[in-house]
Amino acid sequence: MTKFGGRAVIFGAMVSVLAVSACGQREAEVDPLESMPPQQIFTQAEETLKNPRDADEAARLFGEVERLYPYSEWAKRALIMQAYSFYIDKDYENSRATAQRYIDFYPADDDAAYAAYLVALSYYDQIELVGRDQGLTFQALQALRTVIERYPDSEYSQSSVLKFDLAFDHLAAKEMEVGRYYLKRGHYTASINRFRVVVEDFQTTTQTPEALYRLIEGYLSLGLTDEAQTAGAILGYNFQSSDWYEDGYNLLQGRGLEPAPRGRGWLQDIYRQMVKGQWL
Repeated sequence: MTKFGGRAVIFGAMVSVLAVSACGQREAEVDPLESMPPQQIFTQAEETLKNPRDADEAARLFGEVERLYPYSEWAKRALIMQAYSFYIDKDYENSRATAQRYIDFYPADDDAAYAAYLVALSYYDQIELVGRDQGLTFQALQALRTVIERYPDSEYSQSSVLKFDLAFDHLAAKEMEVGRYYLKRGHYTASINRFRVVVEDFQTTTQTPEALYRLIEGYLSLGLTDEAQTAGAILGYNFQSSDWYEDGYNLLQGRGLEPAPRGRGWLQDIYRQMVKGQWL
């Protein structure tokens, strides 16, 4: 055999060894989850989720339970836990989609209430400063209302009511922000329209006392004393101990006026409703 022929044989043997080695490596790289029972994968995912920074990996592992063992009881449990893991990871879109999928698949299950609550939280936790778009606030309100009305006896109902009130107050705060903006720039009619929305549609929020005070400011600036006095009367009856009433009273006194229901208009309707309890 020539030297060249001997080298060719050796080279061929080396290629074969490398091929076998690569094949063995590929076999070693097979996902070990494939051979695990669902409970073991689920437990591994739970352990991973103990560190919130690994919530994305936990979500992946819970997803593997459903992929490898669909229609099993473990798959059902893994689905709701995957939604929760996405939520912890602040991946709100995937959390919402996964939770909604749980509701669609298991509407009568005990955890359906929690899935609905996760949907609501995925909107609620994204509510930012009052100056931003309020679309998410409306979506949060709708989702929270679903929990309250569909699952009134669940452990998530009371929390949903509290969050609903806060989100509702958030919308009122947006109206107040815009109203104050117009008021400072002398656009009194535009500002009054915003404060009117708060008084008519958001009476139960913490923004109402200031809205009534700002109405006094706006109406006095337009020379509409009857409306200003009526706003003062409503403010005094419902929020007499607040600083806003004291400021409103002083503002009216400075013009030689008193808080009193006067004239006609939408504020008279509010006065009859809030003070006299006359709704018709």
